Amino acid sequence: MCSAPAPSAPSAVPMPWPAVLTTARLVLRPVARADVPAVTRLWTDPEVRRHLGGPVAESVVRIRQRRCVGACGVFAVARADDGLITGLVTLGWDARRGETEVSYQFLPEHWGQGYAREAVAAAVDWARGGSPTVIAVTQEANTRSRRLLEAVGLEHVESFVEWDAHQVLYRTAG
Repeated sequence: MCSAPAPSAPSAVPMPWPAVLTTARLVLRPVARADVPAVTRLWTDPEVRRHLGGPVAESVVRIRQRRCVGACGVFAVARADDGLITGLVTLGWDARRGETEVSYQFLPEHWGQGYAREAVAAAVDWARGGSPTVIAVTQEANTRSRRLLEAVGLEHVESFVEWDAHQVLYRTAG
C-alpha cells in the first residue's frame, strides 16, 4: 500500500501498490531500473518541461533517479506491443487540500498519438477507486494539457497564479 492519506483527507484511500494498469495499447506499471534513462529524458527535455518550470537541475535529477524505481504512485507508461517507454503518470494521494492529484509527462516523439489521453484516463479511473475526486493542475498556457484533462472528464474549477505563471486546476466531476 502507498502511504496513508493526510488526516485532512479522510475520504482519500491509498490504492494497493505496486499496481499494473492496462489499456488497449499501453501498460502502466511501476518504474523499473531499465526505465531510468527514458524517465531522465522527461525531467531534462526542454520541450517536455516547457510548462513545468524548465529542465530539472542535474543534482535533483540524480536524487530522482535513485527514488523513482518502484516509487508509490509513479507509473512508467509503456507501449504494450514493444515495451517502449512513452511517458510517466504520477498519482499523489496527499496533494492540494488532501485530494488525489494526477500529473504526467510524455516524450515529444509520442505526442499526438493519444497515448497520454489513454494513460491518464486509466490512471484517473483507477485512482477514483480510492478517492472520490482526482485533481490536476496545469499552466493556463498549456492548451494541449488542458484539452487532455477535459477529454478524460476533468472540469476546470479554479484559476490562480503560482510559480509566477497562470495555473488552472481541474477536478473530476461528481
